[in-house]
Amino acid sequence: MTEEQRHPDIEIYVKDRSLERITEWLETHCQPLKRDFAQGQIHHFIGLMNDQEIPVMVHEKVSGKAWTSVWFNSDQTPWIKDLDCAIQASKELDTQIRCIASGWSTGDDPDEWWKIEQGESEKIQWRT
Repeated sequence: MTEEQRHPDIEIYVKDRSLERITEWLETHCQPLKRDFAQGQIHHFIGLMNDQEIPVMVHEKVSGKAWTSVWFNSDQTPWIKDLDCAIQASKELDTQIRCIASGWSTGDDPDEWWKIEQGESEKIQWRT
């Protein structure tokens, strides 16, 4: 996968932020953000980004109690890669964000992740 190739969807993992705080962050990027439905710790939303309806799933307490997955199920987000979204989210949510280091291509290391915190990005091994 080339660096410029758009990912088919965007997923980030947010550390130690409440559903309410994550929803507030989503509302700054998805106008309007409508709650579709919730089932336990999984919350489905529909947000408008770039004039496209984007399904967004927020799954609380994944990979340990500290992490919340935020998955934009579309290639029409403002971000080209997961890392682009993670960098912005880390800054705006003032917390550590993780995302997969590649685009899930065959042969990629599934345990290689980006860790973004306080403006710094580093590749780490994260066995989820």
